[in-house]
Amino acid sequence: MTDSPFKNSAIQHFHNHKVEARSDWPAVLNDIMNPLAVTTATTEIRQWPSYASTALHCLDGLAQKLNLGAVYYKDESTRFGLGSFKALGGAYAVLCLLQKELSNTMKKEVTFDEIRSGSLKEFAEKITVATATDGNHGRSVAWGAQQFGCQCIIYIHAEVSEGRKAAMEAFGATVTRVKGNYDVSVNEVASDAQDNGWFIVSDTSNPSYVDVPKNVVAGYAVFMEEVMESLAEDNHPDSALTHVFLQGGVGGLASAVCGFLWQKLGKNRPRFIVVEPNRADCLYQSAVSGHAIVVNITQETVMAGLSCGEVSYLAWKILDACVDDFMTITDELVGPVMVQLADGLAGADPIVAGESAVAGLSALMATECRPELKLSLGLDANSRVLIIGTEGATDPDIYSRIVGRSAFQVVP
Repeated sequence: MTDSPFKNSAIQHFHNHKVEARSDWPAVLNDIMNPLAVTTATTEIRQWPSYASTALHCLDGLAQKLNLGAVYYKDESTRFGLGSFKALGGAYAVLCLLQKELSNTMKKEVTFDEIRSGSLKEFAEKITVATATDGNHGRSVAWGAQQFGCQCIIYIHAEVSEGRKAAMEAFGATVTRVKGNYDVSVNEVASDAQDNGWFIVSDTSNPSYVDVPKNVVAGYAVFMEEVMESLAEDNHPDSALTHVFLQGGVGGLASAVCGFLWQKLGKNRPRFIVVEPNRADCLYQSAVSGHAIVVNITQETVMAGLSCGEVSYLAWKILDACVDDFMTITDELVGPVMVQLADGLAGADPIVAGESAVAGLSALMATECRPELKLSLGLDANSRVLIIGTEGATDPDIYSRIVGRSAFQVVP
């Protein structure tokens, strides 16, 4: 890799010393991510007509190249035909919100089955859900609203692509573009929702908004159930995972994965590494500062789904307590990694990965030419690493421009 972009790219690494003494999952965090809530979400989502477990690829060639025991890539590019893991969280949170509101309206406990059947559509269609998004979460909320019969309004910021806007509109959502970045769109939709009686379905949280984000995270955790099942089928026990590289954003995905594995494995949990764009590094800067902070995004990153300046309140409570390492990468690494996956990384089958899917993998691959980083992350021949490929070609035009061919030419 001497001629690769990994050699001279600017990568930051911060080791969180305060979590070196491993502990079991603290019961106090059950209020944020309850094992029963995860079980309920898993049971429900697996009943959806188009549900299917996504692939867990074994990147044996990459593991050999990096002198690691194993590298696993959870490929969320096919999730419900929406192209990202977000399909699990937003749509499920819409269903939970409808259950609550319809139960209040009808003065009885409404079930998920009743909503899914469409028998309550005349009541559901009077409810409007709304959210702000970089693309994938909004697509999930719009799809969920269409599936379960309510109205949907989405706010997007100035840099969200027309392709992602059109994808949300295809599910019947009304999409409004606002000036400014993602955090501006979050504030505007919250204000307008209050004025119009809409219900916010957000994947980020603050001290006064926690219930819906808890359901989002419970939905995300479903794919970790699939990871554990896939590892068991391949005769790899849960404890075989030693490292997990995760994308940042507001922290919802990372908190779901870390929380799930911490609950399951306790002190034997893997080492958690959170990776962000250096242009949107709210988690990294919060870790360095020792408390959650807001960063001002002055230039958008190509990793659109990770372009977030403010940490989720609930996610940070989990991440601050268990993430071992925080890293940032530059945009220059994204394209080459997407291309390598499309070409069949180190002999693997071709994989379609979007811009936000490759942050964790990019950080891992950079360790080949950075022995000091590899050592500091505790990576060696016994390491078994999990990478979460969070999205596929969620904007086909952007994907084609970066990779040089369409996703259908990569994986027909």
